[in-house]
Amino acid sequence: MVSYDIIMYSYLHDLYRLSVNKQVSHICLMTKKILLGLTLMLVLIVPTTALSAHADSTPAAPGDSDKYKFNGAGSTFAYPIIDKWRVEYTKQYPGISLNYQAIGSGAGIKLYTTKKVDFAGTDAPLQSSDIAKAPKGTLHIPESMGAIVVVYNLQGVQQNGLKLTGDVIAKIFSGEIIYWHDNAIVKLQTDPNIAKALKADRNKIITVHRSDGSGTTFAFTSYLSQVSTDWNGKIGKGTSVPWPTGMGGSGNAGVAAIVKKVPESIGYVELAYAKTNKLASGIPMTYAYIQNHDKTAFLDATVSTTAAAASGVISSLPTADGIWSNVSINDAPGPNAYPIATFTYLLVNPNLEQLKGMDAQKAHDFVHMLYWFVTDGQKYAEKLLYVPLPSAVQELDKKGISEIKYNGQQIWSYP
Repeated sequence: MVSYDIIMYSYLHDLYRLSVNKQVSHICLMTKKILLGLTLMLVLIVPTTALSAHADSTPAAPGDSDKYKFNGAGSTFAYPIIDKWRVEYTKQYPGISLNYQAIGSGAGIKLYTTKKVDFAGTDAPLQSSDIAKAPKGTLHIPESMGAIVVVYNLQGVQQNGLKLTGDVIAKIFSGEIIYWHDNAIVKLQTDPNIAKALKADRNKIITVHRSDGSGTTFAFTSYLSQVSTDWNGKIGKGTSVPWPTGMGGSGNAGVAAIVKKVPESIGYVELAYAKTNKLASGIPMTYAYIQNHDKTAFLDATVSTTAAAASGVISSLPTADGIWSNVSINDAPGPNAYPIATFTYLLVNPNLEQLKGMDAQKAHDFVHMLYWFVTDGQKYAEKLLYVPLPSAVQELDKKGISEIKYNGQQIWSYP
């Protein structure tokens, strides 16, 4: 950078020459030199200021000497992607480790409200009763989106594509439809081989549901409540509901394990669990195509159809510190919107000094890790069958993360 002293020295020296030589005609030339020096100073200063602003646009990364462990718990729905983040983040920042317990959204929320973990994962946004118990100003940080599929184990239908409507699914899980050969199921099939196999199947349907408090159950039963007035009136929605029939499994993995072992069974799991488990025959778990809201098609659960389900609500989402109780992307209108889908969230206490074992530097590293999850970490989503967060949701998350404080001091300012 051009030194102020050098410029002033040049200026005084030139004035001295003017006074000694009485060369009035040199005044213009000297003035030009002074202006040139000042201009050069500004040229050097401005880029430095711009670089400083750019550097502050992301939270400071953990230092090489930082050694911290963070604890989270909750959603099994989000476990595949959170575990991937754990691995990749630690590769980049070896001093930072993450322990995430996939114990279900309900249990995760309880640990979060009692401040036993640094954050919780949940597919069920906090309801009014949860908000009353949670730390004041709790932040919902949407970290991904995914689909819930209805999986089945039918010897005669060893392929995806059994067609089901929301109303039929509700009647199956409520025990109103008991047999696979029920005409309410058979008449939906356009594949003659599937229809024939169902007609020949004289077995009872075995339903499988979650036995633990579950965000997947919350999203699934919310969908059934939207499409079936009977279900809404008799059973309703929640992380746990009074299932009238069926077997219970713990976690998405537990439900998948039962369905793949028990013939004639049907259950619901996050899409990745269907793709990564195999039936006894050796083929990947089979799952149904569900009728869309518009009643124009039966849709496969894919990244694109799940993204379509969320597209209509993104512009109206609350702020991270707002009320998320009624946010849903289930049964969304649109020809390509898969009907059973959900955001999955990180619940974060905005006042980190309240957490056991937290200090100022650990709080800074925690903020960076959250930021990485919702930005750089999104590149791993699609391969794991989650929807990468749209830019508008990432912006919402960044503003939410910027609200986090330690002892009243904002850790990172955005924008």
